[in-house]
Amino acid sequence: MARLFGTDGVRGIANREITAQLALDLSVAAARVLAEHGAFEGHRPRALVGRDPRASGEFLSAVMMAGLASAGVDVSDVGVLPTPAVAYLTSATGADFGVMISASHNAMPDNGIKFFARGGHKLPDEVEDEIEEHLGADYERPVGADVGRISRYDDGAERYMAHLLISLPHRLDGLHLVVDAAHGAASEVSRQVFRRAGAKVTLIGATPDGLNINDGYGSTHLDTLQAAVLEHGADLGVAFDGDADRCLAVDHAGAIVDGDQIMGVLAIAMKASGRLERDTLVATVMSNLGLIQAMERHGISVRQTAVGDRYVLDSMRRYGYNLGGEQSGHVILLGVGTTGDGVLTGLHLAAHVAQTRRSLADLASEIVRLPQVLINVKDVDKDAVDSDEGVQAEVAAVQGELGGSGRVLLRKSGTEPVVRVMIEAGTAELAQQQAERLATVVTDRLAL
Repeated sequence: MARLFGTDGVRGIANREITAQLALDLSVAAARVLAEHGAFEGHRPRALVGRDPRASGEFLSAVMMAGLASAGVDVSDVGVLPTPAVAYLTSATGADFGVMISASHNAMPDNGIKFFARGGHKLPDEVEDEIEEHLGADYERPVGADVGRISRYDDGAERYMAHLLISLPHRLDGLHLVVDAAHGAASEVSRQVFRRAGAKVTLIGATPDGLNINDGYGSTHLDTLQAAVLEHGADLGVAFDGDADRCLAVDHAGAIVDGDQIMGVLAIAMKASGRLERDTLVATVMSNLGLIQAMERHGISVRQTAVGDRYVLDSMRRYGYNLGGEQSGHVILLGVGTTGDGVLTGLHLAAHVAQTRRSLADLASEIVRLPQVLINVKDVDKDAVDSDEGVQAEVAAVQGELGGSGRVLLRKSGTEPVVRVMIEAGTAELAQQQAERLATVVTDRLAL
């Protein structure tokens, strides 16, 4: 049976896979498991629950809060806020855990549930597995005064924005930004925080109606942001996804600046100011080889992890690093945040542009991306990709041909039934050719 929790919580089609019953069962199971781990330390537990603007989030958050209260947990409903805001508030308010209802960058029909432990960090895999094991199990339900209470928490957005602004190394005065909120959870925060930081702001994708999240706007539809930056003559643009835990950017000429380049720009800036712990950036195995080469030129080490910002964060916490992230735009500034934070990333990126008086295009040019081709191979036994001798022999052959000027990566997806074939090479043509070659071998060897 497939694991319920993926690399970023539980996701699926709302009301089909992510049902009210599942939300109820997860809420009760989470309360029980965290209690067994001593998370509540003998006191009455308290949780925060937030969501993005999806229509389905209304009933899922209501059910989640009801389930937690039925398990004896006091619940603070923070309403519509970005995922990193819920993580921050979990820590800042001393809550025992937090819950976010969101499917991030996925289309509106999807939704998801993710948990944050005390301090605002994502739960370890083993704790999520325990929660799954407790789903639907009998337990002694509290009664009378022992049931939880539900209340509104209305100061969340203000506390979160104040936290972001305090972290800025430089104001944004003189900059004109286009900010794309993806009709998502950061729509209201985006409307205010960049202006409070001093920027002139053109805001797009900031009228959520419960149905339009990620629809033609946000980090998965950068053509909208590109057009807006050119139309308004802005210095740069930033785009978030539906729950605002990722940020991608566009320079003044409309060129895309991806997560690798954003991390590279921030790493160089932080090293120059003595703020990059151990002169190390943490990235995943999917980050472009061009990022690693650029960091080497600037005396910055790169530690690579499995795909998923939770694994990046685990490495950062374990070894004492403070900057990490993913090519997709999940960037973690540990010490300021505990998870990927798109709004925080956009603010710090813009602050560096303002401070240096260099264009984003100029800053990003220091990270030259190698052509990269990714092919998702479907209908194969993804669990056999690492053990099949024929597949691994072909991987070794391709890597040998590419030498030090390219890279091969095969991995099974943590969220979909596919094998991802990724090739980086000196030219786009060579990368495409070798990716198709490996994809054919994977299909032939591992077809179901």
